[in-house]
Amino acid sequence: MENQEASQKDSFWVPLFVVVICAFAAILNNSSINVALPKLMSIFGVSANDAEWILTAYMLTSGIVIPVTGYLGDRLGTKRVYLLCTIIFTLGSVLCSLAWSNSSMVVARVVQGIGGGAMMPVSMTIVYRIVPREKIGLALGFWGMAAVCGPAIGPTLGGYIVDHLNWRFLFSMNIPVCVIGIFLTHLLIPEGPLRKNLNFDLWGFISSTAGFFTLLLALSEGTSKGWGSSYIVSLFAFSFVALFLFVIVELNHDQPMLDLRLFKSGIFSISVVSGSLITVGLYGGVFLIPLFTQNLLRMTPFETGLLLMPAAIVTAIMMPISGFLFDRFGAKIPALIGMILTVWGTYEFHNLSLHTSNLTIILLAVIRSLGMGLAMMPITTAGMNTVPVTQVGRASALNNVTRQVAGSFGIAILTAVMQNRQAFHYARLAEGLSNGSNAASFLSQLKGYLSHAGVADAGNAAMSVLGGLVSQQAMIQAIDDTFIVAALFIFIAIPLAFFLKKPVKKTEVPRAPKNALAGGGPAAPGSVG
Repeated sequence: MENQEASQKDSFWVPLFVVVICAFAAILNNSSINVALPKLMSIFGVSANDAEWILTAYMLTSGIVIPVTGYLGDRLGTKRVYLLCTIIFTLGSVLCSLAWSNSSMVVARVVQGIGGGAMMPVSMTIVYRIVPREKIGLALGFWGMAAVCGPAIGPTLGGYIVDHLNWRFLFSMNIPVCVIGIFLTHLLIPEGPLRKNLNFDLWGFISSTAGFFTLLLALSEGTSKGWGSSYIVSLFAFSFVALFLFVIVELNHDQPMLDLRLFKSGIFSISVVSGSLITVGLYGGVFLIPLFTQNLLRMTPFETGLLLMPAAIVTAIMMPISGFLFDRFGAKIPALIGMILTVWGTYEFHNLSLHTSNLTIILLAVIRSLGMGLAMMPITTAGMNTVPVTQVGRASALNNVTRQVAGSFGIAILTAVMQNRQAFHYARLAEGLSNGSNAASFLSQLKGYLSHAGVADAGNAAMSVLGGLVSQQAMIQAIDDTFIVAALFIFIAIPLAFFLKKPVKKTEVPRAPKNALAGGGPAAPGSVG
């Protein structure tokens, strides 16, 4: 009898692996597209602004789809929804691999975004339905490897494919993985309980779609269009009104699409806020480090990926370890240690210069990833564990859409900070040069070298070289300053970890036998308060 119970408790590992591989494929694919944009611009003959829509289309679609995943999972069953998401993502991958123009690629990415955007929240819901709560930390740590390692590995893989293989393989490589995932999901994943009596929250869907679409669009386009432009201001104003109406609708609806009442739980609110602040710091590193290595150190995307690969491996190792620590000690200790390490690693990047060694970058990235892997999963799990089993789907959707907005906000605000600081440092350096004698001496020597080398109009050429050096130094200092801001966001989250108390185990609802799981009975134990 004991062996049978142990077998049932351990039986979630294979279904968990099936859930992870498809979600990982979606995240890996989306993060590997960035390095392919210059190639796609050349092939399709479009500008950078047009090519950016290949990324923006996926992000906007995901932001629209994520809020409705909780309702769909409760109404249709999480297994059916996950199968549908995987099928749609696979279809989108096929269309992307066959794209013949930028427009066709954008349409295909919309299809991909419908499936890929919903896979993470639905997969988290499945994990909570098939895993006992006493092992949920370890299981979510394994699941979280997909969410954190995908963005770390994606640029390396994308850089290699773009440099050595056909760009279409970026998308076609998803197809066999997802086909296998669809087959195994059908065989191994139990269906969750269905709630046939649910009504669709139409006004909640309309207001959330309008609000999140315009908010994410404003955050993604603000840097290029100008934050003070009428276009961006109008988008922000419209999103504010739409999301305000969304809050009113959801708080007054008996069956809301996103149950904002979940924020009444202090631990859940702290979890979401902390996770969002850390996400800003996470995206800061993902965005700033490649910018420094590729634009200033002249590394290729593949070389940058190799440089950051040790950090990705550390994150992969730490995610299940942090989950195990959560199951044993709760969230407070690993979250505190993890965030302190993350702040330290992120802050130390503010000393970057052209003389910074690759080993220094690797070590700082490893420290940062060690902390990130240690903190993220306990914080997420602590919040989700306060949610009743019947509300896990809605909580997962709420958690993921908040992180989506936080990631977009992080990239937008850090880009704006970097550009402003670059202009500040350029003006300060240029002023220092105009008032100093060393600059005149250097310019005179440089002009002499260029004249000796036979360069026509050596005076203007020397000024151009000096201007380039000033611009380069200004960008280095701007990136350094931006890392301080990224570290500040994570630092703000540290005090919140003290409120993540170790959960007190309550009497749990007995786990249903396998035949009940397959028939739509309860798939997970009761809530832990």
